[in-house]
Amino acid sequence: MPDHSPQDDVNTFLKGPQNWNRLTPGGVVKQMHTPLMKNLTVDNITENVIKINSDCQNPRAKYLCERLVTHLHDFARETRLSAKEWMDAICFLTACGQKSDEFRQEFILLSDVLGLSLLIDSIDHPKPAESTEGTVLGPFHTHEAEAVSNGETVHHDPEGEPCLVVCTVKDTAGRPVHDAKVDMWETDSKGFYDVQYAERNGPDGRAVLRSDENGDFWFKAIVPVPYPVPHDGPVGILLQILNRHPMRPSHMHFMFDKPGYDHLIT
Repeated sequence: MPDHSPQDDVNTFLKGPQNWNRLTPGGVVKQMHTPLMKNLTVDNITENVIKINSDCQNPRAKYLCERLVTHLHDFARETRLSAKEWMDAICFLTACGQKSDEFRQEFILLSDVLGLSLLIDSIDHPKPAESTEGTVLGPFHTHEAEAVSNGETVHHDPEGEPCLVVCTVKDTAGRPVHDAKVDMWETDSKGFYDVQYAERNGPDGRAVLRSDENGDFWFKAIVPVPYPVPHDGPVGILLQILNRHPMRPSHMHFMFDKPGYDHLIT
């Protein structure tokens, strides 16, 4: 059997969290050599950190870390960040991790509040001017929505105001798109998604439809209502500090997919 090298652990780490259980204990920190360093000062610490990271064998990871260090250090210098503020930020991020579980990702919520999620989606999925703007998937999409025919009821909340939704899928030239897969989901009349109820019996307020030969699809739902993002955690405290409300405007989610077309979430 070939020897296991430290670089093997590094490569496994870079493949993502789903692979981290395969890491050798302590393996990632077994590095080959340390570049010659200067005596650290406020003026050269950024250069030194970039240098000590320069042996990274993954070009993209090396570049991302270099830019992250540069901008973090510039932020600290520009704002004259104090040790207390630094520790407050560490405690805040720690609390975000402690609040997260398999059903809730507080860091995604933080990314949303800071506008980073939408910015990254816009960079990673650019759209031509004549197309519908995309947005982030959000935390409440599931893969358990049932396929239904056009005209069916997708929400069964008796307290919701009935709503008939009629839509058309077209390409950027205005031509109808036939047989596009349309995934939709929305909250109930109280502003909660089905997955937020522990006693739920199955999916509700979500469905998968197909556009017809005219690009049309339609279904019966309820009128969307505004609702708050989860604000019982550290991100909620941040919103209070910033004097921001936690409410989102009324909306439905749609996700469109068809081979040969760019994937769209809106």
